Amino acid sequence: MFTHFPKTAALLASLFLCFAASAQAGEIQEIDALLKQGQADEALQRIDAYLADKPKDAQGRFEKGLILTQQGKADEAIRIFSDLTEDYPELPEPYNNLAVLYAGKGQYKNARDALEMSVRTHPDYLTAHENLGDVYVKLASGAYERAAQLNPDDKNTQTKLKLLKELLSAPTE
Repeated sequence: MFTHFPKTAALLASLFLCFAASAQAGEIQEIDALLKQGQADEALQRIDAYLADKPKDAQGRFEKGLILTQQGKADEAIRIFSDLTEDYPELPEPYNNLAVLYAGKGQYKNARDALEMSVRTHPDYLTAHENLGDVYVKLASGAYERAAQLNPDDKNTQTKLKLLKELLSAPTE
Protein backbone atom coordinates (compact mmCIF):
# COMPACT_ATOMS: atom_id res chain seq x y z
CA MET A 1 0.00 0.00 0.00
CA PHE A 2 1.18 3.52 -0.77
CA THR A 3 4.08 2.14 -2.77
CA HIS A 4 3.39 4.78 -5.39
CA PHE A 5 4.08 7.62 -3.00
CA PRO A 6 7.91 7.46 -2.99
CA LYS A 7 8.02 6.88 -6.74
CA THR A 8 5.54 9.69 -7.26
CA ALA A 9 7.86 12.41 -5.99
CA ALA A 10 10.60 11.60 -8.49
CA LEU A 11 8.13 11.14 -11.33
CA LEU A 12 6.34 14.36 -10.52
CA ALA A 13 9.57 16.29 -10.28
CA SER A 14 10.45 15.12 -13.79
CA LEU A 15 7.03 16.00 -15.17
CA PHE A 16 6.94 19.30 -13.35
CA LEU A 17 10.31 20.32 -14.75
CA CYS A 18 9.10 19.88 -18.31
CA PHE A 19 7.13 23.10 -18.00
CA ALA A 20 10.00 25.29 -16.79
CA ALA A 21 11.88 27.67 -19.05
CA SER A 22 15.03 26.04 -20.43
CA ALA A 23 17.57 28.07 -18.40
CA GLN A 24 15.61 27.65 -15.19
CA ALA A 25 14.92 24.01 -15.99
CA GLY A 26 18.61 23.37 -16.46
CA GLU A 27 19.44 24.76 -13.05
CA ILE A 28 16.64 22.87 -11.33
CA GLN A 29 17.55 19.69 -13.20
CA GLU A 30 21.09 19.97 -11.87
CA ILE A 31 19.70 20.36 -8.36
CA ASP A 32 17.38 17.39 -8.91
CA ALA A 33 20.35 15.33 -10.10
CA LEU A 34 22.15 16.13 -6.84
CA LEU A 35 19.10 14.97 -4.93
CA LYS A 36 18.93 11.72 -6.88
CA GLN A 37 22.64 11.15 -6.17
CA GLY A 38 21.92 11.36 -2.45
CA GLN A 39 23.41 14.82 -2.04
CA ALA A 40 20.34 16.35 -0.43
CA ASP A 41 22.24 18.85 1.71
CA GLU A 42 24.01 20.32 -1.32
CA ALA A 43 20.75 20.25 -3.28
CA LEU A 44 19.05 22.19 -0.49
CA GLN A 45 21.80 24.81 -0.46
CA ARG A 46 21.53 25.22 -4.22
CA ILE A 47 17.73 25.44 -4.23
CA ASP A 48 17.79 27.99 -1.42
CA ALA A 49 20.21 30.11 -3.47
CA TYR A 50 17.99 29.69 -6.53
CA LEU A 51 14.88 30.69 -4.57
CA ALA A 52 16.63 33.72 -3.09
CA ASP A 53 16.50 35.21 -6.61
CA LYS A 54 13.15 33.68 -7.59
CA PRO A 55 11.09 33.26 -4.39
CA LYS A 56 7.80 32.65 -6.20
CA ASP A 57 9.17 30.14 -8.72
CA ALA A 58 6.84 27.14 -8.57
CA GLN A 59 9.35 24.59 -9.91
CA GLY A 60 12.02 25.69 -7.45
CA ARG A 61 9.63 25.60 -4.53
CA PHE A 62 8.38 22.18 -5.60
CA GLU A 63 11.95 20.91 -5.80
CA LYS A 64 12.63 22.25 -2.31
CA GLY A 65 9.62 20.29 -1.07
CA LEU A 66 11.05 17.14 -2.64
CA ILE A 67 14.43 17.75 -1.04
CA LEU A 68 12.90 18.31 2.39
CA THR A 69 10.82 15.16 1.95
CA GLN A 70 13.91 13.11 1.16
CA GLN A 71 15.66 14.59 4.20
CA GLY A 72 12.78 13.41 6.38
CA LYS A 73 11.65 16.95 7.17
CA ALA A 74 7.97 16.23 6.59
CA ASP A 75 6.59 19.24 8.46
CA GLU A 76 8.75 21.66 6.47
CA ALA A 77 7.84 19.91 3.21
CA ILE A 78 4.15 20.07 4.14
CA ARG A 79 4.48 23.84 4.54
CA ILE A 80 6.15 24.14 1.13
CA PHE A 81 3.52 22.05 -0.67
CA SER A 82 0.66 23.74 1.22
CA ASP A 83 1.95 27.16 0.20
CA LEU A 84 2.22 25.96 -3.40
CA THR A 85 -1.42 24.81 -3.37
CA GLU A 86 -2.44 28.26 -2.16
CA ASP A 87 -0.30 30.15 -4.68
CA TYR A 88 -0.92 27.78 -7.60
CA PRO A 89 -4.23 26.00 -6.91
CA GLU A 90 -4.43 24.81 -10.52
CA LEU A 91 -1.37 22.54 -10.17
CA PRO A 92 -2.18 18.94 -9.15
CA GLU A 93 1.35 17.84 -8.18
CA PRO A 94 1.70 19.82 -4.95
CA TYR A 95 -1.63 18.42 -3.72
CA ASN A 96 -0.47 14.88 -4.48
CA ASN A 97 2.84 15.36 -2.70
CA LEU A 98 1.08 16.96 0.23
CA ALA A 99 -1.14 13.88 0.41
CA VAL A 100 1.91 11.62 0.37
CA LEU A 101 3.27 13.42 3.41
CA TYR A 102 -0.05 13.38 5.24
CA ALA A 103 -0.47 9.66 4.58
CA GLY A 104 3.04 9.05 5.87
CA LYS A 105 1.97 10.68 9.13
CA GLY A 106 -1.23 8.62 9.30
CA GLN A 107 -3.38 11.70 8.56
CA TYR A 108 -5.55 9.95 6.00
CA LYS A 109 -8.42 12.44 6.02
CA ASN A 110 -6.02 15.26 5.18
CA ALA A 111 -4.43 13.04 2.53
CA ARG A 112 -7.87 12.32 1.05
CA ASP A 113 -8.75 16.00 0.91
CA ALA A 114 -5.47 16.88 -0.82
CA LEU A 115 -5.86 14.06 -3.35
CA GLU A 116 -9.43 15.05 -4.10
CA MET A 117 -8.16 18.53 -4.91
CA SER A 118 -5.42 17.03 -7.06
CA VAL A 119 -7.87 15.06 -9.19
CA ARG A 120 -10.28 17.99 -9.26
CA THR A 121 -7.56 20.15 -10.85
CA HIS A 122 -6.41 17.37 -13.19
CA PRO A 123 -9.09 14.67 -13.65
CA ASP A 124 -6.79 12.39 -15.67
CA TYR A 125 -3.99 12.32 -13.10
CA LEU A 126 -3.55 8.56 -12.75
CA THR A 127 -1.14 8.57 -9.80
CA ALA A 128 -3.41 10.78 -7.72
CA HIS A 129 -6.39 8.53 -8.45
CA GLU A 130 -4.44 5.45 -7.43
CA ASN A 131 -3.14 7.15 -4.28
CA LEU A 132 -6.69 8.23 -3.49
CA GLY A 133 -7.79 4.60 -3.72
CA ASP A 134 -5.04 3.63 -1.28
CA VAL A 135 -6.17 6.33 1.14
CA TYR A 136 -9.80 5.20 0.89
CA VAL A 137 -8.70 1.66 1.75
CA LYS A 138 -6.87 2.92 4.84
CA LEU A 139 -9.88 5.00 5.89
CA ALA A 140 -12.21 2.03 5.36
CA SER A 141 -9.93 -0.19 7.39
CA GLY A 142 -10.03 2.27 10.26
CA ALA A 143 -13.81 2.46 10.12
CA TYR A 144 -14.18 -1.33 10.12
CA GLU A 145 -11.70 -1.65 13.00
CA ARG A 146 -13.81 0.75 15.04
CA ALA A 147 -17.01 -1.09 14.09
CA ALA A 148 -15.39 -4.39 15.15
CA GLN A 149 -14.49 -2.86 18.52
CA LEU A 150 -18.06 -1.70 19.00
CA ASN A 151 -19.53 -5.09 18.07
CA PRO A 152 -16.91 -7.87 18.12
CA ASP A 153 -19.56 -10.50 17.36
CA ASP A 154 -20.57 -9.01 13.98
CA LYS A 155 -19.27 -11.56 11.47
CA ASN A 156 -19.96 -9.30 8.47
CA THR A 157 -17.70 -6.57 9.86
CA GLN A 158 -15.03 -9.12 10.80
CA THR A 159 -15.05 -10.53 7.26
CA LYS A 160 -14.69 -7.08 5.69
CA LEU A 161 -11.92 -6.16 8.09
CA LYS A 162 -10.08 -9.39 7.33
CA LEU A 163 -10.31 -8.73 3.57
CA LEU A 164 -9.03 -5.19 3.96
CA LYS A 165 -6.12 -6.34 6.11
CA GLU A 166 -5.22 -8.91 3.45
CA LEU A 167 -5.38 -6.19 0.80
CA LEU A 168 -3.21 -3.86 2.87
CA SER A 169 -0.61 -6.57 3.48
CA ALA A 170 -0.55 -7.85 -0.13
CA PRO A 171 2.81 -7.39 -1.84
CA THR A 172 2.92 -4.71 -4.50
CA GLU A 173 5.12 -4.35 -7.54
